[in-house]
Amino acid sequence: MNKIVKIALIAIGLISAVLWFSLPSQEDPDAISSGSMNFMFIIMYLLLAIAVVAALFFGLTKLLSTPGSLKKTLFALGGLAIVVAVSYGLSSNNAPVVEEMARRGITTTEGTVKNIGMGLNVFFILTVVAVVLMVFPGLKKMFVK
Repeated sequence: MNKIVKIALIAIGLISAVLWFSLPSQEDPDAISSGSMNFMFIIMYLLLAIAVVAALFFGLTKLLSTPGSLKKTLFALGGLAIVVAVSYGLSSNNAPVVEEMARRGITTTEGTVKNIGMGLNVFFILTVVAVVLMVFPGLKKMFVK
């Protein structure tokens, strides 16, 4: 199986190299719709699909084959749901933002602004959690022997 994968990767690499050198110049107005560009996109989508399927397959098999991993995954998803709910609750008072956007000529709704605020809050909370989880074990090792 490993030999087949190596041969397939070499073939895809050679095809991609040929397509790369057969690309039209930048000045060509039809460069984006050339055949070699289309084939390169097809190869890219094919490799992306293979990577996604392989990641999902191996991830799910590992998840279902290890005894405690499903429980840990459910706890992690529950924690993420709690962080998203707290972030949604923290993103409020959006009327001034909507008015300012309308003043600038950008039509938006309060729900859109609230979702953007929620996304930013999720990012900040998860960043703080990640930093704490990286720093705390190091500090614990320094002070506790």
